[in-house]
Amino acid sequence: MKINPQHVVSLTYDLYVDQEDGSEVLTESASEEQPLTFLYGAGQMLPKFEENLSTLSTGDTYDFRLSAEEAYGDYDEEAVANLPLEMFREAEVPEIGSILPLQDNNGNRFQGQVVSVATDSVIVDLNHPMAGQELHFKGNILNVRPATPEELSHGHAHGPDGHHAH
Repeated sequence: MKINPQHVVSLTYDLYVDQEDGSEVLTESASEEQPLTFLYGAGQMLPKFEENLSTLSTGDTYDFRLSAEEAYGDYDEEAVANLPLEMFREAEVPEIGSILPLQDNNGNRFQGQVVSVATDSVIVDLNHPMAGQELHFKGNILNVRPATPEELSHGHAHGPDGHHAH
């Protein structure tokens, strides 16, 4: 079946990013046993990722690159927050490299990576971990099926076969 909006797509993928020496390293993947399953056209995926899949059908393979602009944007040197150490009184002071779940004043959730801990503050990088990087996707389309009415009303896929796992 061909990929269309309001269809559920299950696929495998290997995501590679370039290293400074020019080689590629595998950073994420989804297998046939645990595929990525999503409601196509619902805005859950990167728009350019979906655009690259738009002509494919069940059984097809794909191999494409997304520029940093098409993926998670350029690295923003300004997107760094200085959080007061008092915020962490209740919990332990986070370790450098750990990911913190954060929320802005409007209730939007996002993540930041701790880059340093000072005597009175924690410096957090708010850039997406893959900001500034070209992404290279390779994989197979395992299945394409029409979304169920329940999936359409919820705005997301309920797994490869249309049901929530219990």
